[in-house]
Amino acid sequence: MEKKATSNETQLLASTKDVSGCNEGADCRENGLLIRNPKSALRLVEDGNKVHPSQGDKEEAAPIKNGYSGVQSSGPCNGMGGVEDAQCTAPAATTTTTTTTSTTCGAEGQQQLMELEDRETWSKKIDFLLSVIGYAVDLGNVWRFPYICYQNGGGAFLIPYTIMAIFGGIPLFYMELALGQYHRNGCISIWRKICPIFKGIGFAICIIDLYVASYYNTIMAWAFYYLVSSFTAELPWTSCTNAWNTGNCTNYFSKDNVSWTMYSISPAEEFYTRQVLQVHRSNGLDDLGGISWQLTLCLLLIFTIVYFSIWKGVKTSGKVVWVTATFPYIILFILLVRGATLPGAWRGVLYYLKPDWQKLLATEVWVDAAAQIFFSLGPGFGVLLAYASYNKFHNNCYQDALVTSTVNCLTSFVSGFVIFTVLGYMAEMRNEDVSEVAKDTGPSLLFITYAEAIANMPASTFFAIIFFLMLLTLGLDSTFAGLEGVITGVLDEFPHVWSKRRELFVLGLIIICFLGSLATLTFGGAYVVKLFEEYATGPAVLTVVFLEAVAVAWFYGITQFCNDVKEMLGFAPGWYWRICWVAISPIFLLFVTCSFLSNPPELRLFDYNYPYWTTVLGYCIGTSSVICIPIYMVYRLVVTPGTLKEVCSRLCCFYLTVRKEVMSISIIHYFFLGFDGLGCFVPSLLTANCLLSILRDLQIPQVSPRGLRYVFISIF
Repeated sequence: MEKKATSNETQLLASTKDVSGCNEGADCRENGLLIRNPKSALRLVEDGNKVHPSQGDKEEAAPIKNGYSGVQSSGPCNGMGGVEDAQCTAPAATTTTTTTTSTTCGAEGQQQLMELEDRETWSKKIDFLLSVIGYAVDLGNVWRFPYICYQNGGGAFLIPYTIMAIFGGIPLFYMELALGQYHRNGCISIWRKICPIFKGIGFAICIIDLYVASYYNTIMAWAFYYLVSSFTAELPWTSCTNAWNTGNCTNYFSKDNVSWTMYSISPAEEFYTRQVLQVHRSNGLDDLGGISWQLTLCLLLIFTIVYFSIWKGVKTSGKVVWVTATFPYIILFILLVRGATLPGAWRGVLYYLKPDWQKLLATEVWVDAAAQIFFSLGPGFGVLLAYASYNKFHNNCYQDALVTSTVNCLTSFVSGFVIFTVLGYMAEMRNEDVSEVAKDTGPSLLFITYAEAIANMPASTFFAIIFFLMLLTLGLDSTFAGLEGVITGVLDEFPHVWSKRRELFVLGLIIICFLGSLATLTFGGAYVVKLFEEYATGPAVLTVVFLEAVAVAWFYGITQFCNDVKEMLGFAPGWYWRICWVAISPIFLLFVTCSFLSNPPELRLFDYNYPYWTTVLGYCIGTSSVICIPIYMVYRLVVTPGTLKEVCSRLCCFYLTVRKEVMSISIIHYFFLGFDGLGCFVPSLLTANCLLSILRDLQIPQVSPRGLRYVFISIF
């Protein structure tokens, strides 16, 4: 179905030179902008995401808008055999009409246009929804949210959690889905169309995903070990008569009268630490010890399942998630009903939800709420971009964002009841307060506390099997998604190399992830997992998403982005979404990042206190991914021909540069002039005018330019 131009759509390209004069290998850019061709060679038709030839001059008067990535990814032929410099979509101040455009350069551009025919799409809409839900709902929903909730005020924590979700998490979630669906590219090549100089973000995302895969799947290997060990009449972590038990092992569920002392260790804890992890055979990160062959076999089997689930693309993984994404909800419901019938369950629920309103005055509570909603929804890992890129162009991604994010948050909330009904039962059996039972955090909450409670229930073998099978399915969904983010990003960036060799590339990626996980399979592997979880990925992904939000809202332009959404959905995002994308979401990310960096956590696992050098090592690992962004910026500035102004115009595409007012100038000038000895007046004045332009784009009425400039100059 042909899309007509409307009077309120924004002009995409701002040049009048005919593209016919652009030969293959020549530069298709004049004065930093792409060339516009009023006689487009191809016409895109929304019919199963296929590309059809146009009718030539017969329909010349019917303009099109290049919403599909085949057109937009056809950047200029920069003379280097690539299309690195993308379109710089700068909305003009006085132009409101849309023109027919073509950014193709010879045969290379036409080839990229025709590649749309081969891009697969989801077989059904439900496949996409289940895949996104399966990605967002992971192991962290089961162990992290309940612990964070009761630690930060119980029911009162739901207030900052909801606020952070509405103004931070969900807007970022929606933004990534819209970007991926409109541009139909992975996390690397999509930056050709948004802001080429930020393309390093895509490479940073791929490295972060590899780091996550190197430790996240090891946690699933632990769950798989528990699953195999559960196929016995008596669960092995219920008694103190095993070879791995010590003299401090105390089974307070036994029929004998036993007393719980400060030196007592439950059989479940000894099974986890001495049999599964074997941390007693390691002295810490400086002496990890040997590799556990049992965990190695478990991890090998998990990666085998992952490979045969994603090797053919989303059409196969979209079918697998029908099981892996729905099965956890069935098990959660069964465990919730069982937990509610246990003696003392009400104590756990009361402890979980009892509000402590004084906690709301603590900054740490709001930081934890922001971090929890961010890592729960999962923007910044390239997954949402990849999954959305396989959607139909006119799919309602706005509705998808609201549905999936709501399901994710509700799952976290319900998981708290599943966990705390059991913790209340444990407290009843130990005759202790719930706070004493709920000391375990992270994976220990599942593999020690919850496993121990299950072992002492009637039909314990059945409940243990379904519980650890649920953990496996929760983890598999997230692994599918994380690796698909890397696969889509690389295949879209290097289609001439890997587009016909997806199975081979996926196999190589799986092997790399398995080899990278060997350090986590050692006797001290749990210490490595903790280090990666806290330092290697957290600050890095926060920095990446912050830069992504700034690049989209300030460089690509909030007006252009909203026009893209309108082209897909038929309606433009309202002022609430615009304000969130331009200001609130970046501030939200900056707030969490600065809070983390200013007060890094002091790591401790079991009886091991992490030395200072491990913190430095963790930051170095995290920096190794983020460093791709400035390195690529320098690389593009060096290799791109032209003056500094021309290069910045071509690579930054900062939409404020087209404002026809003296003070509304580019962000590049802001950075340079801010340090030229003129004091704070220049950067303050530039900031005022930049924000003024943004506010005008947000279509907020009654904005006084003189008043805004005065306020901003006074503040800065």
